[in-house]
Amino acid sequence: MDVAGFAVTGAVLGVVGPFGSYFNDALPMRVAYWTGLFVVSGIVFGAGVRWIWPRAQARRVSPIVWVPLLVAVADLPLSLVGRSIAVALWPPLEQALGWGEYYAQSLLVGTIYTGLYVAWRSRSGTAPIADAQAETPPDRWGPDLICLQMEDHYVRAHLEQGSRLVLMTLGQAVARTGQEGLQIHRSWWVARRAVTGTVRDGRNLRLRLSNGIEAPVARAAVARLRAAGWLDAEDRLSS
Repeated sequence: MDVAGFAVTGAVLGVVGPFGSYFNDALPMRVAYWTGLFVVSGIVFGAGVRWIWPRAQARRVSPIVWVPLLVAVADLPLSLVGRSIAVALWPPLEQALGWGEYYAQSLLVGTIYTGLYVAWRSRSGTAPIADAQAETPPDRWGPDLICLQMEDHYVRAHLEQGSRLVLMTLGQAVARTGQEGLQIHRSWWVARRAVTGTVRDGRNLRLRLSNGIEAPVARAAVARLRAAGWLDAEDRLSS
């Protein structure tokens, strides 16, 4: 999904043609250049973000500090490669665009895009988590388990008292539940006994749980929930 986002952003930049690149060659070539550049840069920045973010969290370092530093370091080799490809495609750029200027442009785009990416993952609750915060997975969850929620490569088990974060897949966590429940979303499994009601918001449906959490229900899971007797007839999502 992240790589697709990088590709789409690159294609849009190819159409827009920032920093005068609008005048470089025909549209297909510009789109191919910017798309390839952004996919490679996105993979590099993405790997850097996934490695640095949890460690920065553990040390309470704000993204305002580490995002620009990450981009500044990672963009050094990327700018060398990117400018070399640009000059090979459009030789006049050799004299018109020095490496320092190309690096400054890449730094600006990379910082803005990486900053927006980090902000989006923070708001969506999919930020990488420091390994030090994760606990050892139990052999079996106790009867106080309310639900399981995916968080990046981790699973957060919501219990009657607090929660636990473990490094495992949702499927592995579900296999250790030992009580009636269903996976209601690709990121959520819910214990049947913990469901206290439903919440409808237009076409969206959520299950209200005993600890106050409202877990989202995927539309593909509605029929399965109704067949299992979890939903009343009126809790139907319009297709």
